[in-house]
Order: sequence, then C-alpha cells, then structure tokens
Amino acid sequence: MTNSVQENAGTPPGFLRAAMLAALLAPAAASAQPGIQQQADAWRYGLSVYGYFPSLSGTASAPTSPGGPTIDVSADKLIDALKFTFMASFDANNGRYGLFTDLLYLDLGESKQGTRDFTIDHKAISGSTSANLDWDLKGTLWTLAGYYRVPTDDRFTLDLLGGARMFRLRPKLGWSIQGDLDGIAATSRTGEVSQSETLWDAVVGAKGRVALDGSRRWSLPYYVDVGTGQSRLTWQAALGVSYAFSWGELTGMWRYISYDLKSDSMIDDLSFNGPMVGATFRW
Repeated sequence: MTNSVQENAGTPPGFLRAAMLAALLAPAAASAQPGIQQQADAWRYGLSVYGYFPSLSGTASAPTSPGGPTIDVSADKLIDALKFTFMASFDANNGRYGLFTDLLYLDLGESKQGTRDFTIDHKAISGSTSANLDWDLKGTLWTLAGYYRVPTDDRFTLDLLGGARMFRLRPKLGWSIQGDLDGIAATSRTGEVSQSETLWDAVVGAKGRVALDGSRRWSLPYYVDVGTGQSRLTWQAALGVSYAFSWGELTGMWRYISYDLKSDSMIDDLSFNGPMVGATFRW
C-alpha cells in the first residue's frame, strides 16, 4: 500500500512579503572585512561559498492508513547520510546599513533493514517486531534580511537584523513491518508517505564579529536569530573564527539550526548541528 502525497505549500503572509525586500545573510559572511577602513556611504559586497556538515535530530510520524495508527521514527537514529548539499550567501553594506541573503540546500537519507528504531502511536513495539525503513529528507532554507550597524568600538561590530526565513521541506517515509503488531492491519504493514510544505517565518536577531588582534586579521564572527510564523518556533546560532586576506576571508564556524513545527506537519521537530567552513570574496 502506498499512501498519497500530501501538499501544504504555504504562501508568505503580507508582512513577510515586505520583509523579503530586505535581503539575506550567511553566518559565515557576517560583516565587513576586518582591517580595511570603509569610505562613508560606499557600498561593499561579499559573496560566500561554504560547506556545512551537520548531524540531524528530530522526529517524524506518518499514518499507516487513513485514520489508522502512526509509525514514528527518530531522525538521529535513522539518517546519517548526507547525499547532496549546496550553500551560498551574499552580503551588501555601506558601513551602517546592509542587506544579506543565505541559501542552504540539504538532501539527506538512509535505509535501514530489520530495525527496531521506531514506535507505533508513540508506544513501544513488541520484541518480535522489526521493520525495513526508508527515510529521505530534502530541505531548502532561505534567509532574507536587512540590518543596521550599531556604533561600537572599532574592534567590535554589532548588526541588528530583521527579515524572513523560508523552509521548503519534503520528507518521505517508506516502511515494511514484520512481526506481531496488535491493531495494525496486514494491508498497512507496507506503505509510503511523503509531504511537501513551505514555511515562512519572520526573524529578528544580531550578528557581527570581535577582532582578536590589532591588525584585525583574526576575528570571531557570530550570528543568532529567532522567529515564528508558519512554524511554532525557529532559531539558529553560529560562532567561529575567521582570518582576513586582501581578497576576502576564510571562516570556520559551528552552526545550529532548530525548527519546532506545527501539528499538521509530518515532521514534529528538526534540528541541524555541525561545523561549516567557507570562503568569502569581497569587493
């Protein structure tokens, strides 16, 4: 049996459309290049490409039949394979005001044979029960924001930001259950459920960097935001170290992204946690 695909493609509310005019960030390209004095009102630009290598945590539930019991799986027990990823960001600022955009695409998935890492209706399974599970998750995160730089000491920058984040996710879960399962009809022991939805959330936060030496070649970039809208809550944080060159900078950071989704989603909660490394080119 294969269950039908569910569609929930959200469109951004009016206040988020306005926020989209602002533009997005990459935590790896958080602020102007250290060590270079910017001319007032002169716009500078930065393009970043980076790699992100996260572990995945979260839970998903899918009905085994219309109105029937759910099969529940944990992402950190099932998925440990990153199939494909793409990350890039763009930043523009004139020293006081700025815009940024950050795009992150992830394709993760795994198949497990004879596993017991699942529950039925959130209840433990019997000792004779196992399943073949196939879970795939594709996700696109797009953050769009504008920011204002608060006047501070020249060794420290603080940008207050506001904008929107879009999360387009497509989870798919397939299963084949063997063993004794009270209440599960034979026709529901094999199936597949997929869902496609787009979530828009307003976000606010801060970013910047702290210089570690007089030349401002070494610095600590940081980023944090929090938001809500079509998800219950989303937030992310990143902290790392950066070294500047004449052409730009190299950066390494640790990044955490969290989503708490609403009850009509196949995914209950989801988080990405891991290192990222990147290069930023400035002009």
